[in-house]
Amino acid sequence: MPSPNAPSGLLTPEGLRLIDFARASAAPPVGFAWLDDDGRPDPRQPIHTWITTRMTYVFSLAALLDVDGAEEIAAIGVDALLGPLHDDQRGGWFTSIATDGSGPVDAAKGAYPHAFVALAAGTAYAAGIPRADALVERATDTYERRFLDGDGRVVESWDRGFTRAEPYRGANATMHTVEAFLALGDALDEPAWHRRALAMADHLVHDVARHHDWLLPEHFTPDWQPVLDYNVDRPADPFRPYGATPGHLLEWARLLVQLEASLPEPPGWLADDATALFGTAVRAGWEVDGAPGFVYTVDFGGTPVVRSRMHWVIAEAIAAAGTLGRRTGDPAYDRWAATWWDFTEEHHVDRSGGSWHHELDASNQPASTVWHGKPDVYHALGAILVPRLRPAPSSAVQLRR
Repeated sequence: MPSPNAPSGLLTPEGLRLIDFARASAAPPVGFAWLDDDGRPDPRQPIHTWITTRMTYVFSLAALLDVDGAEEIAAIGVDALLGPLHDDQRGGWFTSIATDGSGPVDAAKGAYPHAFVALAAGTAYAAGIPRADALVERATDTYERRFLDGDGRVVESWDRGFTRAEPYRGANATMHTVEAFLALGDALDEPAWHRRALAMADHLVHDVARHHDWLLPEHFTPDWQPVLDYNVDRPADPFRPYGATPGHLLEWARLLVQLEASLPEPPGWLADDATALFGTAVRAGWEVDGAPGFVYTVDFGGTPVVRSRMHWVIAEAIAAAGTLGRRTGDPAYDRWAATWWDFTEEHHVDRSGGSWHHELDASNQPASTVWHGKPDVYHALGAILVPRLRPAPSSAVQLRR
């Protein structure tokens, strides 16, 4: 049954349903498990740091919304991130560990999961979750020392001992670093994190995306030269797909508006670039293959490549429309949000199995070619909360206040 104690104006019945589904992922003391289609921990999957961090973030927000038991569940994530998921010998966080906590399954140190550690830490800190202050200290120290280069740009990944960096840079990890830095800046009241986020957005959006007709390349050499044919032979990779990703254009659009609202003197290009990214995502991604839905990827001519529909893309579309609608007052964004909610209700929301179908095929039937199961509710909950909150400060700080 849905928890009865959340403010209905912010957390809708659907939000409560998502959070209640996610409770089954709690797996103390190691973190949070990957859930299958029926909401059961998938024994084939290890404990992933990126899932544990996202669920810690979700339950920290739920705690701020007075959802029953949420604070205790968020604390499971904080304890796991300070415990078995952390590499006490060499620093940083493992990509994944065994479900019994016996050791790492993937010992690499990636910027993507570390960005989510920072996001979870800042959000848990804002929510008053026990030991979150220690997690913030460890997360910020690690990220500053290991994942920012001399130009303030994101180093993608390292081996376990931080001795060898991967000869690759990625827009996805940078995008989530921007999200994490906005949350840290708000939670800690330290504007330097916002300025760092602005520099990253200036580089990847106002420079790179603008010069590629707003179809942001995702993959780069170590000196940030785009590699446009990266993974052309593996176009459906869940984290590094070939081509441009409309869902990330939508996510960046939201983040730019949030960044603008976080700065005392924001540059004028932030809102303009957000509008351009949103428009490009809609033109390139929505209903472009004869059926409703956003395609996963397109090539740099705008032709669909992977036509699967991901739940995270439609969730980010709703969040971006809500954020830009608040920023501009343009009712067109409200119409888009309504259209996309209708699509979500019809195709993604799973009333029998719970949560949302994470992937649909090109005819909008549940599929599992890129994703299997229902690993987390981070994006779906964002679609519910983000449009109901101001662009800044971050969700946790607004809820705390």
